[in-house]
Amino acid sequence: MAKRRKAKQREGRAPRFWGRHAVYAALDNPKRTIRKLWATHEGVAGLDLPPDLQVEMAGVADLGRLVPHDAPHQGLVIEVKPLPDIAIEDLLAGAEEGRPLVILDQVTDPHNAGAIMRSALAFNALGLVTQDRHAPPESGALAKAASGALEALPWCRVVNLSRALDQIADAGFWRIGLAGEATLNLSDALGGKRIAIVLGAEGAGLRQNVASHCDALARLPISDAIESLNVSNAAAIALYAHHERTGSSG
Repeated sequence: MAKRRKAKQREGRAPRFWGRHAVYAALDNPKRTIRKLWATHEGVAGLDLPPDLQVEMAGVADLGRLVPHDAPHQGLVIEVKPLPDIAIEDLLAGAEEGRPLVILDQVTDPHNAGAIMRSALAFNALGLVTQDRHAPPESGALAKAASGALEALPWCRVVNLSRALDQIADAGFWRIGLAGEATLNLSDALGGKRIAIVLGAEGAGLRQNVASHCDALARLPISDAIESLNVSNAAAIALYAHHERTGSSG
């Protein structure tokens, strides 16, 4: 019941995306329903649009009123339906050796989440797992930061992250939680080819219950001159380290 209720709540929202990367990716995604497109003549020039798509031509200033202040819309704004839910069982059923899984524990900033999606797609991740109540919704800011990855990276939202981590372990993944206080370096924690990288929110880090569901806690060996890295930077480094260890590629 909870999953169906959350899905209905998402379906009731109508996010607006802007900018060429986000709009082009959404238009190219067969799983994405586009409700409406607003565009300047320059923005829509050369686009092969579906014949049934509702398109309204508008000026630059008109588009600016449809998006947050100073958002770089590049002459394109779309209103969409959120993507269909992905069950964690379906995500794990498609697991391939060498493809990491990324789990976010209460990372709610859309810019960070979008940047992590971009890195995850770049390093051929299997998908992204977040807790439904503590993750950013699909939005223009998220789509812009993801630069197209929102449309291509499978994103599974779960009710209980600890329970999901148990399912991930049952699927053969070694779960590594990134924690600044850990004594083990990430390079020493990376084991087999099925790796799940678990990241917590900036400042708070991993919650205790989530950390207890990891097989290892590891740190990035950064200089003492700085306390920590932005979570999206940490994710990119961890994904690269896994890629170098396994030699996997997209």
